[in-house]
Amino acid sequence: MYHTLLLPALSLSLLLAWLARPAAAEKLPPGFLKHLASYMIVWMCCIAADWLQGPYVYALYSAYGFSESAIMALFVAGYGASGVCSCGIGSVADCFGRKKCCMAFCIFHMIAGITMHWNLYPLLMLGRISSGIGTAILFSCFECWMVSEHNFRHRFSSSLLSYMFGLNFCAMYFVAVLSGLGAQFAVDNTQLSAVRGSMYVGGFTVPYDISIALLCIGFALIALLWKENYGDGQKPGQLLICDALCLLIKDPSCRRLCIIVAIFEGSMYVFVSNWTLALQSQDIQPPHGLIFALFMMAAMCGSSVATLGRGMIPRRQLRFILLLSVLSFAVASRSACGAVGCCLGAFLTFEFCVGWYFPCVGILKSECVPEQIRGSMYNLFRVPLNVLVLVLLLTHIGTELRFAICSFLLSFAVLATFGLVGHKQPLPETVEVASSP
Repeated sequence: MYHTLLLPALSLSLLLAWLARPAAAEKLPPGFLKHLASYMIVWMCCIAADWLQGPYVYALYSAYGFSESAIMALFVAGYGASGVCSCGIGSVADCFGRKKCCMAFCIFHMIAGITMHWNLYPLLMLGRISSGIGTAILFSCFECWMVSEHNFRHRFSSSLLSYMFGLNFCAMYFVAVLSGLGAQFAVDNTQLSAVRGSMYVGGFTVPYDISIALLCIGFALIALLWKENYGDGQKPGQLLICDALCLLIKDPSCRRLCIIVAIFEGSMYVFVSNWTLALQSQDIQPPHGLIFALFMMAAMCGSSVATLGRGMIPRRQLRFILLLSVLSFAVASRSACGAVGCCLGAFLTFEFCVGWYFPCVGILKSECVPEQIRGSMYNLFRVPLNVLVLVLLLTHIGTELRFAICSFLLSFAVLATFGLVGHKQPLPETVEVASSP
């Protein structure tokens, strides 16, 4: 079934990618292509490294002989670390520099990749915590750096920012497809074997070795190509968090955006933690790398649709995305660990939604969040996200029920899109007073 889907999925994703190929609505200003290239080459290296560490996490832990509860505890540690890190990493980035934080991501993810070679639970726990910290940086600081460079150092237009987001996510999923297929090839042609005590090489560990190599390249490119940028450098980190928290309380659009991000991306991480288990079959061993590549092709289709529909109001697109996600999780909750074909179809539909979601929500976040607290606000959004994931993974409930709860919560996210305003919100005067020395 999986191999049969590969060719049509690849054909559809390439067709949509061609139709949505980058085309700026205005003449490219001087310096834009250099800015685009310096960001994209780094982003593609770093996101490829992250994708390579994704498909075989559960499979490798299972091969090491750990129980489902022990594996879920490792996932919980990663999400917990990401949640704790989210409380402060945005302010750290705003104060001390987003470039430095992006370089730190490479180091944390290298540690995570190295620890996967040992069948030692404490080391694997360290790796998951390191990975969680890296994830919090990856999905906030990189975007903050790019938006700041685009809007403030170079002062490019908002239409070119939309173009950047569309290209960014389309390239991201193209890299993810290659990562999944490459990981599957590497795993199929090597054997997991012990070399010294609890240390293993080959098999499921090979994608992590490739990831480490890409992280080294990404680290060097950031150091050479990027300039540093900051948030409000006049304020210490705790005041930036207060500013972001006050705006979150005062501004209805920020609150609605926080609800949408927490529920949708929280559901996404629940899916990431459970898809391997949901697609297990007694008949065949699922080809995890190939399945991951299929997911990324679906996400690439969604990203292309976002680019093709950039004339449509983002919040309306978001409403449709969330409605389709409600349906996807409802179907998955009825077919997980049973009707593998239906479950796979629901997962592919949700991944399509994921690909469509990120460009839309990226534009809304860039419009609603002031630049001086961007990093702090983006990471505040991740706090309820990680709380939701921890609650769903720590409770000993079945995969089907987890998916059903996600479907239910996503219906509330649909309601949050009503009244969402897509324009720049200034910091309220009360925030400025609260933040004064």
